[in-house]
Amino acid sequence: MPANLPTQSPATPLPLRPLHLPEPPGFWPPALGWWLLAGVILLVVVMLWLLIRYQRRLRYRRAALQELRVLEQSDSSASALLASLSALLRRAALLAFPRSGCAGMQGDDWLLFLDSQLKGEDAFSRGPGKCLGAGPYQRQPEFDRSALLNLCRRWLKQLPAQPRRGK
Repeated sequence: MPANLPTQSPATPLPLRPLHLPEPPGFWPPALGWWLLAGVILLVVVMLWLLIRYQRRLRYRRAALQELRVLEQSDSSASALLASLSALLRRAALLAFPRSGCAGMQGDDWLLFLDSQLKGEDAFSRGPGKCLGAGPYQRQPEFDRSALLNLCRRWLKQLPAQPRRGK
């Protein structure tokens, strides 16, 4: 036996310290999975916000199209239908465009304004929409009901998504 080793009997315990467990993991920084979950939640919240914002921006257009569907199903007289369609298009135009551009327009000017929103078509000034100029003021106006309703629907669908703010 070497001389420099301490002599101990087998019954004497060795001088060892007790076991020390590592510190429990802290709250910060979170693991990668939590970062990914936070990113997914943030992405979903942003997408929902954008969807709600888009739906709100289209609300006035949907309301106008719904009113057009009601007018389609009504069995009102021809002059009453023309007056209602003209009023509907005017209200939608006042929401979508500056008042100075469309509020006081009548007759051919109004029809040309409606045409200008259809990108080069002249469906209001020379086509089925021409009856909106003087038709509401006639006793028995003659026009193609389905063509006029389809034209008005197309015009309403192309309105800007965001109604104008202010004057």
